[in-house]
Amino acid sequence: MSTAGLALWFTAPRCVELRQAPPIAPLAGQVLVQTECSAISPGTELLFYRGQFPQDMALDANIQALSGPSQYPLQYGYSLAGRVCEAGPGVDPGWVGRRVFAFQPHQQFFAAAPESLFAIPDDIPSVDAVFLPNMETAASLVMDAAPLLGERVAVFGQGIVGLLTAALLARCPLQRLVTLDRYPVRRTASCQLGAHASLDPASPTALADVRQALGGEADLTFEVSGAPQALDQAIAVTGFGGRVMIGSWYGSKPVSLNLGGEFHRSRIRLLSSQVSTIDPSLSGRWSKARRFELVWDLLRSLRPSHWVTHTFPFENAPQAYALLDKQPAEPIQVLLTY
Repeated sequence: MSTAGLALWFTAPRCVELRQAPPIAPLAGQVLVQTECSAISPGTELLFYRGQFPQDMALDANIQALSGPSQYPLQYGYSLAGRVCEAGPGVDPGWVGRRVFAFQPHQQFFAAAPESLFAIPDDIPSVDAVFLPNMETAASLVMDAAPLLGERVAVFGQGIVGLLTAALLARCPLQRLVTLDRYPVRRTASCQLGAHASLDPASPTALADVRQALGGEADLTFEVSGAPQALDQAIAVTGFGGRVMIGSWYGSKPVSLNLGGEFHRSRIRLLSSQVSTIDPSLSGRWSKARRFELVWDLLRSLRPSHWVTHTFPFENAPQAYALLDKQPAEPIQVLLTY
């Protein structure tokens, strides 16, 4: 079989190209994977698509395939499912034929060490498996925030990370769960998964509406919208001694906060959460491997592929990014098929 497939490159702001990659053969200790599908991250990947990323850091120092510098041209992507089609020297041939998940950029073929791959359980379709990174992020956010019995919780942002976070919070014995997003399709999905209300943060009465829907100020607020202005709103609806869990990565977008008013006396805690590590207070019992076991179970029960609203053949990937950039009210999750 030919392994000279296509690979996606970000070449300039709002420019992506499919480039012919040279034939790939697995080296010693590697396997060759043929991609079945990959998910576009509409938050992080749009920062690279739009040129809104800091250029003084690695793409992702925790993922070997993304350890290069943040500068054009670059490859990016981290949610890919495929099937092992060849094992290199020194690799158990039992890997051949396995479906695997990989933190890899969008491309038709790639070679990787088996230890960097995750065997997809037989009972989980590939279209659900590509949600693994975002599900792990949602699980990490909820674990870091540690919601308490009877708390009033608000979630700003109902993109795929926000929806997954809200879905996990809906399983907790909260008093009220209120979510916010600009787009009706996401607000509808949020209510369907168990939010008591889902509101438009652009409404002139948004803050009052959140407090009314919660029955008071929030004890715990999540900011996962990727919009810097949402952090100010999240702080504003959080009550005395409450927590604001910040899961967004704003890239190079400036964040301006109004901390000169009630915030100074509010004892509100602003907490950052990032999925590459385990909270030190949990790391004695939890490892990344244990959290991935949990994530597979969550994927089994939530089956998030029902949030795939648009599917594009890989050859039409530029159209997929243009849709996310120009018509953000339409998609929830966009999938590329190979």
